[in-house]
This record gives sequence, C-alpha cells and structure tokens, in this order.
Amino acid sequence: MNGNMKSLFPMKPSPETQDIARPQRFFEDRFGMTSSLLERLLGSALVGRVEDADLYLEYRVDEELLLEEGAVKKASRHVSQGAGVRAQSGERTGYAHTDDVTLGSLEEAARQARAIAERAASDAVVAVKPDRRPHDLYSLAVTPVAADVSGKVALLRRIDEAARGADPRVRQVIASLSSEEQIILIATASGWTVGDVRPLTRLSVTVIAEQDGRREVGSYGGGGRVPFDFFLEEERWKRFAGTAVKQALLKLRAVEAPAGTLTVVLGPGWPGILLHEAVGHGLEGDFNRKKVSAFAGRIGEPVASPLVTVVDDGTLPNRRGSLNVDDEGTATGRNVLIENGVLRGYMQDRLNARLMGMAPTGNGRRESYAYPPMPRMTNTFMLAGEDDPEDIIRSVPYGLYAVAFSGGQVDITNGKFVFSASEAYLIEDGKLTAPVKGATLIGSGPEVLKRVSRVGRDLSLDEGVGTCGKDGQSVPVGVGLPTIRVDGITVGGTQV
Repeated sequence: MNGNMKSLFPMKPSPETQDIARPQRFFEDRFGMTSSLLERLLGSALVGRVEDADLYLEYRVDEELLLEEGAVKKASRHVSQGAGVRAQSGERTGYAHTDDVTLGSLEEAARQARAIAERAASDAVVAVKPDRRPHDLYSLAVTPVAADVSGKVALLRRIDEAARGADPRVRQVIASLSSEEQIILIATASGWTVGDVRPLTRLSVTVIAEQDGRREVGSYGGGGRVPFDFFLEEERWKRFAGTAVKQALLKLRAVEAPAGTLTVVLGPGWPGILLHEAVGHGLEGDFNRKKVSAFAGRIGEPVASPLVTVVDDGTLPNRRGSLNVDDEGTATGRNVLIENGVLRGYMQDRLNARLMGMAPTGNGRRESYAYPPMPRMTNTFMLAGEDDPEDIIRSVPYGLYAVAFSGGQVDITNGKFVFSASEAYLIEDGKLTAPVKGATLIGSGPEVLKRVSRVGRDLSLDEGVGTCGKDGQSVPVGVGLPTIRVDGITVGGTQV
C-alpha cells in the first residue's frame, strides 16, 4: 500500500461550466471521504491474500417524466448513494456493497469482500496505475437533471400535439423523458483514485395508429450524455415524433413478411444492434477466458468477411455508451476487435485481463454500486466500406431491407440469434417496394459476418437509446452500422 492516495482528477474547470473536470476535493466532499480514510479502508481492512482490491462510491439522481393521453402520468425523482468493495484472488472475487456510506459500514464491507476472496491461495500483488489519463467527453454547462422541469413538460406536450396533428389515424401518444446524473469515485489498493460525473438523458416517443379496427405501434427516440437543449436543437424532438408516426402508419399498410433464406440488406445506424448482440457479447473477455464463446482462442484467425472491421470505442464525445473512465477507473479507448475479417482482441476488465495475460481495455462496467464490474461493450460498430448504399440495394433481385429492430435473443456460446424487425421493406428487382410486418431474422453471428458481401460508406451510429443487459445488469450502450448486404439469412415470415 502506498503512503498516499494518488489523484487522477483533471484540473478545476472555469466557473461557468459544470463538467466532469473536478478537483479531488469535490469528490471527497460529496462522499465524506479523504485520502487518509480511503487508505485506511484499502490499506488495513483489505490486508490479506488478495491480488487486487478497490472501492467504488456512487451518488445518483434519476428523474423521469411521462406524458400519456395528453396528461403527465408520472413525475419522479430518485436520489441514491452507496458503495461497493471488491477483493480479488485468483479467479475468485469477493464483493460486498452498502447504501450506508459511513466508515464503519465500509470497513465491514471490505472485511466481507476479503473473506470471500482470500480463500484462494495466490501470491499477493497489486494493480498498477493506469497509463492513460481520464478523458473529458461530456462537459455540460447544465446537466439534464438540473434543467427546468416546466420546460421538459412543455416539450412533452409539444410532442403530443405534433404527433396527433401529423395524421388523424394517430390515436395515442406516449412521450417520456428520463435524465440522470451519476457521480462516482474509485479508489484502488495500489494508491490511485479517479472520479467522474456522468450525465445521461433520453427522449422516447411511442405512437399508436388505428385504421379499420387495426392498430399498430411506432416508436423512436434518442439522447446521450447531452444537455436537455439537445432535443431542441434543429427541432430534433420533431424528427423523433415524426419517425414514430411514420413507423406506425407504415405498419398499417404493411404486407406479411416472406419466409425462407433471403439476401438481407441492413440499413445504417440502429440495425447495429444485431452486431452488438450476435457478435459483440461473444468478444467480451469473460466469455473467452471461460472458453464459452464462439471466438475463444481465435485471435489472429479469420472470423469474418475481409470487408468487416468491428470497433468498440468508449471515447466518442457525448455518446450514450461513452465514458471518461470505466467503472474500475481505467480510461476508455478505441479497441479494434475484428480487422479486415481477422480477430484482433477482446474487450477486457481488469480481472479477466490479468487472468488472460492481456491489458485492460476500459470495458469494466457495472449497473451500480450494488454490482461488481464485468467486461461490457461501450459503443460498438462496424466501420464504413466503399459502396454506395443505393447500389447495394440495386444489387439485390429479391430480398429484405431491415431498418430497425424491436427485440431479439442470442446464445453467447454459438452466436445464434433471433431478431424481430420493427421496420423492414421488400426489395424487388433492386428497388424498395412494400413495407413488411412480422419479419424475424434467424442465424448465427459468426456466420453472418462471413456472408457480408458489400459494405456501404454511410456508417451511422444509433440515436442514443441502447441499453444492454448481461447477468442481471443493465448499462447504456451505443451501436452503429453502415448499410451492409448479407448473402443468406433465414427469415421467419408470416406470409402464407
């Protein structure tokens, strides 16, 4: 244990800003912690046969506003705080958490974590200070939770009016705005500390349209680590509402989806969720260390078409999946996972990186202080190619063009997936024709990557709505994709 805790906090910002660049004193005051108290917890309570140990402190404010049937049906604001203490020895992790952020409770949590971890015999070592400083990716003058509530409610009402006024077939509009601010402090047994202030907000619009007794639903939204005014810029909110209406109306005239093995063109942006689920999880370090992933032990081998390069990048400013540091204090990075079809690496937290003899990649994430971190994605996407997106569609005699997905399932061990398309169109003689409903894509992530025959130059990231679940934990993520052609995906349709 070092004699003094070392700070990795950025310099103090100018007075008019409220960004993450805070001095260490800000975080110490928030949690009632000083360097000496942190050293006492990690230097005495965790003494024993452990290889790594850290303390994670969190303060969070969550706000949600929901407008339905023209009235505010929900307005909530929740404040929580707590701490988690982790100790590691070999493959064993001891983790204890408490919502009582006092020295006595933290010391007890540290003792419990050590008791679990130290049962595994191993030579004691400590983590090393990271070689990358934290980023400053989401400096905001006013965080979304601090914005005026009356302005937020007024925006939801404008969305309701705009959606209803777009078409007389619109029967119901549900608009919600959720915002949060998360303040974290991470201290490690090797003597360094790092803090972060993380804003996050999301606007969602759901529209129900009815015609001749038939009802259909459309939904759209977006956000990120951005201020509330983000939704007002260039009337972004109006585009969200209009797209939700468009989806619902398209479904009213949609034909039944065909079934069989078809050429499928995936549109840019949100269809990257298929890449995230069917491929991304299989590239997380824990699944590969345990050899339960289809990509285990295959670094350096071809696993996809030479046209495919997949990246996980947590350093994109203001994106929903971006972080200045991950939930272990490691600065996020741009990690090339697959390059020109060849597997180059995995996404790692500190534990799995140590056990696999690799470097942490800044992908250690957790839902809250009540959970230990694990390898998770940030913003995962395929890089652009050289093809004109319209040429890709023109190259398909008959197939399916999928623009959005509403849900799916994947088996990490083999990459097999099932995804439901919420917006899709038939391709006939190289042209988009009728919208379809009931289209389900069925296949294997690794096999789909091998069948990518064309990649567009129109890489786009999603609007900022993604939430990823793993082992009972949910975290915000981003996805992205250019237009791609996949030669042969099984489509489960409803056409008879």
